Amino acid sequence: MNQPTLILQAASPEVLMQFAPIVIIGVIFYLLIFMPMRKRQKKMEAMISELKNNDKVILSSGIYGVVAGVKDKTLIIKIADQVKIEVTKSSVAGLQGPDEPPQQ
Repeated sequence: MNQPTLILQAASPEVLMQFAPIVIIGVIFYLLIFMPMRKRQKKMEAMISELKNNDKVILSSGIYGVVAGVKDKTLIIKIADQVKIEVTKSSVAGLQGPDEPPQQ
């Protein structure tokens, strides 16, 4: 009866070594994919929460505009003279950079 317990005890480290590559792959995926994605998401959320009037933005649909009003969950975007649209805050893809075409 003592021999089966010795076999089980000896097999335990081998079982752990079989799962080591899976754990290592999981850690690599976390470091290379999930961690940068979370950083980007936090940065985007901070940028959206700091939007104010007259900020030049680009929407995820490719529309360039200027923030004309800020509400709880939406923004009023001026896309041309006398043309304003209301969009969700999550539709903002980013701020318009200096190398982007100017708003007309």
